[in-house]
Amino acid sequence: MCACRHPPASTWLDSAMDPLAALRIYLISLGIGLLIGLERERSHAQAAGVRTYALVALLGTTAAAITQYATTPWLIPASLISVIAIAIVSYLRDPQRATDPGYTSVIALLLCHLLGVLVWYGQTEMVVALAIATTLVLYFKPELHEFSDHVSRADMLSILQFAAVAFMLLPLLPDQGYGPWQVINPFRMGLMVALISGLSLAGYAVLKWFGGQRALALVGLLGGSVSSTATTLAFSRHVRAGTVTAQSAALVVLLANLTVLVRLGLIAAAIAPAVLSSLIPTLLCALAAGSVLPLLAHRRLKGTQITVTLDVRNPAELRTALTFALMFTGVMVLVAWLNEAVGDAGLYAVALVSGLTYVDAISLSALQMFRGERIEGSVVAATIAIAYASNLAFKFGVVASIGGRQMALIVAKGFGGVLAGLVIGYGLGLVIWT
Repeated sequence: MCACRHPPASTWLDSAMDPLAALRIYLISLGIGLLIGLERERSHAQAAGVRTYALVALLGTTAAAITQYATTPWLIPASLISVIAIAIVSYLRDPQRATDPGYTSVIALLLCHLLGVLVWYGQTEMVVALAIATTLVLYFKPELHEFSDHVSRADMLSILQFAAVAFMLLPLLPDQGYGPWQVINPFRMGLMVALISGLSLAGYAVLKWFGGQRALALVGLLGGSVSSTATTLAFSRHVRAGTVTAQSAALVVLLANLTVLVRLGLIAAAIAPAVLSSLIPTLLCALAAGSVLPLLAHRRLKGTQITVTLDVRNPAELRTALTFALMFTGVMVLVAWLNEAVGDAGLYAVALVSGLTYVDAISLSALQMFRGERIEGSVVAATIAIAYASNLAFKFGVVASIGGRQMALIVAKGFGGVLAGLVIGYGLGLVIWT
């Protein structure tokens, strides 16, 4: 009798996982294959369809299972090579595909196999996310090509600069405090700049994607995600020039500034999730109260399209990011000094002044102080509310001086609702959490 190199089949089968757990894994793998395959089946020119992708995903999962329990490390790469070989043979045998090798479908097929492998090793959440992302990339092919046509050389340069700063320079920055009160932390400050620029860049990308004619509500929401101040100024000028009615411009401005509340909530969730219990009542009440007038206006103006250009700068431009970094640094030092000198009142004073032109810097400063356990959540909520209210006052001044009386009256009603919501929400938060 020769010594066996591997344990007998019964040994590794007996040590396998619970059948129900294995069934769950295979069902997830099958679902991933079907999801990607359905999208490929939709494109009738593709050689591989829904059944092929489903089987390839199951092949990857089965190869991973056998590899784990039978100690055959070569099986996964062998199955992957087999998929590649079958794909090559399939395309070589089909003369109609000689001019279109279908590289995207081949890569999607290989990725489907690898996702099937990863499912077996417990990476379910990541695999499902990747499968959905893959399907979206495949499905939105026309839109992605159209988006690339709208991206200028300057936009591309700004995006590359942002990527270099966020993924190459940021990890090299020291994560420790310097200067007065140790508030200047290069890594933390770089992270804040990357977060704000990234959020604005996402909105800018979607704005570029849509281009051309857009619904009023969409312009307001996208404009607010990039720069609510620029959106307010631009549409006030359009009203003065007569290219947009006062009612339409007011709706865009109100929605743009309501988007800021959502943006502040996302920033707080990313930096200091524990503060949300104190902050959410303020933001939600302001959002609810401020949404009444835009909803009524949207009903009257439903279907209205505009073709005017919303001229906003790329938020990933290096100059824009550096300007915000300097502003954030100055606000952090000023807040630390005034907070030590006069307490919370100093923080509120900075919020009132700095919020006139920019809400993010003081909001980030307050959130950072909360993370360092230097202020309470209620103080953060009050600071952000004051900064936001101050910012609304500044924008109303822009509308009144440029957009005219009719637009100013509509915006005043909308902003009044938001301010009432801020006060009610803050008071409600104090009652709930005290």
